[in-house]
Amino acid sequence: MGGAWITWPLQRLLAARGHLFPFAPVGVGTGVGLWFSLPVEPAPSAYLLCLAGLVALLPLARRDLAQAPALFLACLLAGVIAAGLRAHLVQGPMLQGRYYGPVTGRVVEVDRSQTDALRVTLDRVALDRVPPGRTPLRARISLHGDQSVFTPKPGQVVMVTANLAAPEGPVEPGSFDFRQMAYFEGLGAVGYTRSPMLLWQEPAAGEQWIGQLRSRLTLAIQSRIAGDAGAFAAGAMTGDRSGLSLDAVQALRDSSLAHLLAISGMNLAFLIGFVFSLLRYGLALLPYVALRIDTRKLAALVSLGVASFYLLLSGANVATERAFIMVLVMLGAVLFDRRAITLRSVSLAALILLLWQPEALLAPGFQMSFAATIALIAGFEAINARLPAGLSRLRREALVLVVSSLIGGLATAPYAAAHFNRFADYGFLANLLTVPVMGAVVMPAGAMAALLAPVGLADAPLWVMGQGAGWILYVARLVAGIEGAVTAIPAPPPWVLPVLTLGLLWAMLWRGGGRFAGLPLVALALVFWAKSGRPALLVTPDARLAGLLGPEGRALSKPKGGGFAAKTWLENDGDLAPQDQAAARAGFVPDPLGLRFTLNGQRGLMLVPKADLAGRDPCTLADIVILPAEATGKGCLLIDLTLLSRTGAVAVYDDLRLVPTRSARRLWSP
Repeated sequence: MGGAWITWPLQRLLAARGHLFPFAPVGVGTGVGLWFSLPVEPAPSAYLLCLAGLVALLPLARRDLAQAPALFLACLLAGVIAAGLRAHLVQGPMLQGRYYGPVTGRVVEVDRSQTDALRVTLDRVALDRVPPGRTPLRARISLHGDQSVFTPKPGQVVMVTANLAAPEGPVEPGSFDFRQMAYFEGLGAVGYTRSPMLLWQEPAAGEQWIGQLRSRLTLAIQSRIAGDAGAFAAGAMTGDRSGLSLDAVQALRDSSLAHLLAISGMNLAFLIGFVFSLLRYGLALLPYVALRIDTRKLAALVSLGVASFYLLLSGANVATERAFIMVLVMLGAVLFDRRAITLRSVSLAALILLLWQPEALLAPGFQMSFAATIALIAGFEAINARLPAGLSRLRREALVLVVSSLIGGLATAPYAAAHFNRFADYGFLANLLTVPVMGAVVMPAGAMAALLAPVGLADAPLWVMGQGAGWILYVARLVAGIEGAVTAIPAPPPWVLPVLTLGLLWAMLWRGGGRFAGLPLVALALVFWAKSGRPALLVTPDARLAGLLGPEGRALSKPKGGGFAAKTWLENDGDLAPQDQAAARAGFVPDPLGLRFTLNGQRGLMLVPKADLAGRDPCTLADIVILPAEATGKGCLLIDLTLLSRTGAVAVYDDLRLVPTRSARRLWSP
């Protein structure tokens, strides 16, 4: 009897053996996630142990009952090994301390920062008085002040006097780790300048040619389509979104339409779908060709070339690479006479990407695009059998549009809420009104403009493209302007999203009634998300900004400065208030030495940088003392620069439990 309980799950796995391939990337992703969650960097012996375990599992995979568990564990170990290998391969120097002085480098990317400032990313960086071995491989600089001297373009070698520092880590425990992301991008320094950037050298022949082509195409599109519509059209075709105004970007975010501007799976699918259909059905009109050549395969080959060029043109960022891999798998299925869009093909794309770029697992784009794709495939498999047989084509297409928007929106909502702390209440309506225009107008018109540009006939399709882009921006602004268009969502605890994902994946990937076993995990994650508490007090690493949770929301210690930390804290609270409004809330009371506050009955004091203590122990002033200097004291919770240099930003809870941000020691740690 006892043995039957043990073998029953294995028997079920054996019976489902032909449908278990989609769980391979789940296993790899679990291994990658475990690797990133480790508090210390694994020693080389740990990877050798994983490799030995992987080899030991292979014989077990030949046994029927043990096959599925053995292969899943093998995938998990492969994920750990892939993540460790990738982290060591991309390792590069991070800037030590702060730097102010001349910076020379080659422009590889031009975009805009969150404050709408023009921003350049440089490689081949040279810094004064910094040895080459300690010089970051890449640096990103925001351009403030008068920058009318010239507009930087990819391939140019430029000089500028800038303030630089290493990328910062999380601004509170468990929040987004910019330093980790920068490590995998090879970005070792970020900063700003108020001095004019100067051209040192024009691009060498053939150097950064794709970046130069992107820049020329962007200018050509914007010269024919004015305003934000032209910037949107250029962004959709070339990936250069630097011309889009901050107002338009915010409207797209608040209406849940920002994904239309990302060079992601949907944009690439629209473009390749149009090219594939144009070639396949165009060649079918030529009987001599249609009778002698498989037009589907020829169209797939040409579409693959177009997709490869589009990948290079758009900058080959992570989202575009992910979309390209998915398109590559699907076009490959056409070439080998397989179904193009199945859970197996999507799983293969995820598997390739996770083994190639394991850090992609943590990216919101990866999570949202695969969640939407898997949900759409699983959803339509269930719906197709239930559609009325006599449904007209028009009604069927309308129903598909509504259902696909609904499924895609529901599948991505938890990830958008977790990463961006907001839910666009009218996003479903906005997508219904714009996605068809993006797929049937904007991307096809862009493709036709590229096709006709060599013969000087691009103006007409560009005009059509501009009308479509204008409509999308009109809908974005209209929807974003509705009262209550955005609902703020507090950030979940770090473990909630992985548990939620595993539950959803089981529910979508498993065949039969057993899929409902994933729902308790989903429910558990949502309950703990809803009941999770937020830190009572947050302090930045320089001790110059603090946030105190109160009845009105989080009160901030100052209305300006530390803007990124302030914005992140408020968003993670589920609070859409700007920093100056949060600073006006009750919580901090001015004092000759700084700001006084109360936390769960304990007296708190945040000292100003040059507070004169007259030799007193800071702990005699309050029970909780925040001091932007190094100090010693006994009998209080002292948060000074000595502590913060070890911990990074800190969170303090009602029971005065202090949680550091910098608790792990990894390759990207300071």
